[in-house]
Amino acid sequence: QVQLVESGGGLVHPGGSLRLSCQASGSGIVSSRAMGWYRQAPGKQRELVAAILGGHSTIYVDSMKGRFTISRDNYKKIVFLQMSSLAPEDTAVYYCNDYPPTSSWGQGTQVTVSS
Repeated sequence: QVQLVESGGGLVHPGGSLRLSCQASGSGIVSSRAMGWYRQAPGKQRELVAAILGGHSTIYVDSMKGRFTISRDNYKKIVFLQMSSLAPEDTAVYYCNDYPPTSSWGQGTQVTVSS
């Protein structure tokens, strides 16, 4: 069972940046595990933002390309999401999980982009 704890969210102005972290713990954590960042905006379904596959191959949703970067520290079991050029439409609760998601969802971390 994998436990996931997200952090790093907050309030940021349009055009700003944030780095989210996802600390994984529990059994079955291996460096080749595909992990993803997801987000859920108010009134919308949860959606994939980016994923990092075994090794360091990455997948990005088109609207995130060039703005978001997913990375991982396998030793520390942390997956990061560096976000830049944030816009109000990026406001959401951000979650991490397997890719595709199979573990229980954590609490997520709130990202609010507003002037």
